[in-house]
Parts: sequence; C-alpha cells; structure tokens
Amino acid sequence: MVVVVNQDIPPGRLIADYAERAGHFTDCYSCVVPGQVTLADYVAAFYTTPLFRAERFVLRVAARAPSTDAQARAVADGQSERFAIWTVETRRGNELMMAERSGRTKSWFKVMAQCSETQLLFGTVVVPVRSKSGDLVLGPVFDSLKGAHTFYARALLAAAARRVQR
Repeated sequence: MVVVVNQDIPPGRLIADYAERAGHFTDCYSCVVPGQVTLADYVAAFYTTPLFRAERFVLRVAARAPSTDAQARAVADGQSERFAIWTVETRRGNELMMAERSGRTKSWFKVMAQCSETQLLFGTVVVPVRSKSGDLVLGPVFDSLKGAHTFYARALLAAAARRVQR
C-alpha cells in the first residue's frame, strides 16, 4: 500500500523559489517506495498512469494537445522539452519543473534515494494574477477547485508510486 503524506516544501529545491514568492500557491506531497527509482522512471510512470491518461484525453479534446506515452518517456529521459500542454521549465539533478503553456501552473517532481528505498516528491505551483484592485489572487476557478486539486494530486502521486513498483 502506498502512503502519501503532506510534505513541507524542501528548502533549496526548485519549488522553494515559488513558495517564497508573494501570492503563489505551492504544495508538496511525498511517499516512499522500495528500491532505487530514477527521476526519469518516476516522471514517465506519473504521466502514463491510467489516472493521468484520463487527463491527457481531456487535454487532447479540450485543449487540442494530444500526447503519447512515448512523448512522456522522451520528456522524462531529457530527450524532449515538450509534452501535451507542458514544457520543461527547469531540470536540475533529480528535480524537474514542468510549466503548462499559460505559465500559471507548474508541476514539480523530485526523487531522493535513501538506502534501499526512494522518496518520491510531487508538488504544484499556481502563479497568481493581479486583480482589478491590484491584489495578487489565484482566481475563483482555482479557489473553488483547491479541495479537488489536493485529492487529485495525492491520487496521481500514489498511482505513479504503484506504477514504479511494477
């Protein structure tokens, strides 16, 4: 059984840069899997789970952004910079930050090897916009979906963890 837990934003990581910025939303979840898992295997597993394939289907139809498992693997392996609506923003060591095409949301991946197991970390960044009054806001859509986002992010990480264990 995969246990996903809330994780503090690790200092010095790609996601920490955003967590320190005013108005930005960040979250981080982690789980531990047995064995050694590479960042490439984790990212490929994440984007090819049945759960994420459902999101890819919606993106293919609604955003006209088709994607394949081979394209997911190419991004994971560092052979491509684009996948569906995402572009590699930064790849550093065992971390990857993907930005969707508007630049408002980002997905962060990190692996940390620990003896005979690996900690998988997944986080999200939502970049605020200026309201008419000049305040930094995330917007009513994200505000209304925050609970669903938390559930979905945890489910995606658990699905990826199960997939890398196969």
